[in-house]
Formats: sequence, structure tokens, C-alpha cells
Amino acid sequence: MTELFRGTVVTPSGTIDDGVLALADGLIAAVGPAAAFSAATLPAPSDRVYLPGMIDVHCHGGGGFDFPGSDVDGARAAAAHHLGRGTTTLLASLVSAAPEKLLERIATLAPLVDDDTVAGLHLEGPFLAQEVCGAQDPRYILDGDPALLATLLDAAGGRIRSMTVAAETPHFADLARQLSAAGAVVSVGHTAGDYDTVARALGTPDGPVSITHLFNGMPPMHHRHPGAVGAALAVAGEGRAVAEIIGDGVHLAAGTVAMVFATVGPDHVALVSDAMQAAGMPDGQYSLGPLEVTVGGGVARLTTPDGTPGPIAGGTSSVLDVVVRAVRHSGVSLADAARAGATTPARLLGLHDRGELAAGLRADVLELSADLELQRVLRGGRQV
Repeated sequence: MTELFRGTVVTPSGTIDDGVLALADGLIAAVGPAAAFSAATLPAPSDRVYLPGMIDVHCHGGGGFDFPGSDVDGARAAAAHHLGRGTTTLLASLVSAAPEKLLERIATLAPLVDDDTVAGLHLEGPFLAQEVCGAQDPRYILDGDPALLATLLDAAGGRIRSMTVAAETPHFADLARQLSAAGAVVSVGHTAGDYDTVARALGTPDGPVSITHLFNGMPPMHHRHPGAVGAALAVAGEGRAVAEIIGDGVHLAAGTVAMVFATVGPDHVALVSDAMQAAGMPDGQYSLGPLEVTVGGGVARLTTPDGTPGPIAGGTSSVLDVVVRAVRHSGVSLADAARAGATTPARLLGLHDRGELAAGLRADVLELSADLELQRVLRGGRQV
């Protein structure tokens, strides 16, 4: 049975103002202007807006649960929270922890990868730079260790899809080769490396490369010391890496988001949530891995003994929230924002069956109102 949806249809090449999506058997059967379809079968025109399901390559949790600490049921609840907010594909992100803890988390989360609750695992650490560790526990940050990485990759059995590694960590080239050989994205981040070190690291892997939350977890750019930010913008601007950005109004200013889109282009930008367990929850006390987090006004920060604001500790938004904010506050076109929220992340992960509204792809579809409020989520053609 074919189901038709009519409204504004957003595709990577642009927006169809009066468009139609035809869904059948969990797939997108056809996309095009309403004039190309039989008038006898068409629904009435509507002001609905249709986007592809969002794809989050950096997400630690939500709905009161998280991937670094919750049991399997809690981890499923975290994934469900984001699914209900338009993220039809996500990676479950971990944080730096003792090796035995990472192995335990890999085993706990493996069933979620196997049943497609999540598309894989993202390890944010432990091979990071101490001086820009942010909300990572410095006790568990280690120098690059190819033997430990081999143990983690072996335990994961192909389920690790991305890993954040500092450019200056020892044995970076060896780690990058291991990750690429395992089919994982090498994501350079939490790095204090200089321009040349970071540019060289981004050019090392044989497979896909990204920058973990550009600007966050790295020193600010200076005109005489461009550092990691300058290298990331240059390499991504050349089309050789994808820059993650957390455009939630907390991690980055609206103008910074606009600049990255203008400089790098939506084909090399991945909008991410970096969400932690407080996403979708009231202000209060939460955790991120072993660290305590205080959320006030929707902003998550590490809890400090004297109550002063600590470092930002992840996000409390969804990717769709970030996409809509890019449109409303940064002047990014809806087509470009949707591309960065779905199409580019899909290509980064090698997921060729989703990420855009095109015939033959999985029917991951978001229905929004004219003012971009989420109305319905379909994953594989089934309403969530």
C-alpha cells in the first residue's frame, strides 16, 4: 500500500514548495512536485514541511538516561527519547573511562547495535589531551595505546563506528590506521595540537574523517596561532573532513554557525546534539559518565564544589532543535540545515540507505508544521 504526503518537501538539492512523498513497504517510492502525480490520488495541499530523519553522530543520552552509565533498558530509553524528537539514526557516545569500564559498556550496548536501536558506538576518548578535556574525567585520559584500541575494537566486533582522538596523542597514525581498517570514522578532537599537527592528523586516515565538536575541546583560534580550529576549517573547507558543530546557542554563537556553513558548506558540516542524560528533562542534578552535572536554564555544566559554573558538559537539545535553530538564528537555508542534520552525517557513516528524501531510500521522514514544530516521526515508514 502506498501512502502519500503533500506539502513542502526538503531535498538536498532544494525545496519543493508543493511536493509529494510516496511511501511504500518502508521505503520512499517517489518524490516530486504534486503536478507530476495523478490528481485523482493526491491529498489536498497542506502547509506541512517534510524533512529526512535526523542522524546524530555524537549523542551521550537523553530523557534521564545515558549511554555511558545506564543499563540496557535505560540506554534504550535514551535512544527512544531522541527518536521521538526526530533522530531516526544515532550513535551511542561513550566518554573516557577505565579500560574495563569501556569493555563493560561495549558489551552492554552491543544488543542495541544489533537490533538497530542505534547505528553503532562512538568512543569519545580515552586518547585525548588533558588540557582541553572539558567534561571528560582527567583520571581516565590516556596516551594513545594501539594495544588497548585493538582490544576495544576486537570486543566491539565492528560496532565502533567513530572514535575521538587527540591529534597529538602518541601513536596517532597507528590508531588512525586501526580505526580506518575497522570501518570507523577517525574524529579528531579534544586536541591542543598546533595547526600543522592537526592538519597532518586530519590527512592521515585512509577512511572518513571528522572533527569532534569544532571550537569546543580545543584552544580558540588566534590570527597568529590558528591551531586546531584553523586546521579544521581549512581541511573541511577543502572537502577532506566533516566538521561537527553543536549549534544549540550554548556551545556556539549563531554567527559562528553561520560562518562555518559559509566557509565549509553543508556537505562538510554535521550538526550534532552532544546530548547528555538531561536532554528533555527539567533543570537539576545529572551525571555524564563518572562526573556530576548541574543543569540550569537548560545548560549542562560540571558540578563544582563551590557552586561556580563548571565547563559545559554536553547538550540538552536534539539534532532537529539544532537544525531549526540554524534556520531561525543563523540564516541557514532549510535545505542546507537538513543536509547537515541528515545527509552529510549519513555519508560520513557510510549509510547509503538513508539521510535524504529520495526514491529507494528508507522512509525516515519528519513531518513539521509551517513554523517548523515537529508533528510526526516515521522510521522505516512506521510512525513513532
